Amino acid sequence: MSFDELLFRAKPGDMEATAKIFEMYRPLLIKNALVNGRFDEDLYQELAVELLKCIRYFRNVE
Repeated sequence: MSFDELLFRAKPGDMEATAKIFEMYRPLLIKNALVNGRFDEDLYQELAVELLKCIRYFRNVE
């Protein structure tokens, strides 16, 4: 399944598609949650929430 298909399934609330997108971006979230070489759980959670917001509010601009 392509990323576009996952995104369009996740947008209205398909939890399986959302989980797949989250798995794809998890390494990036972890990388950006490192502060001075230490993992910041609160920052990770905030980044995860922002990812979910991005999925929810995505608009196709074609």
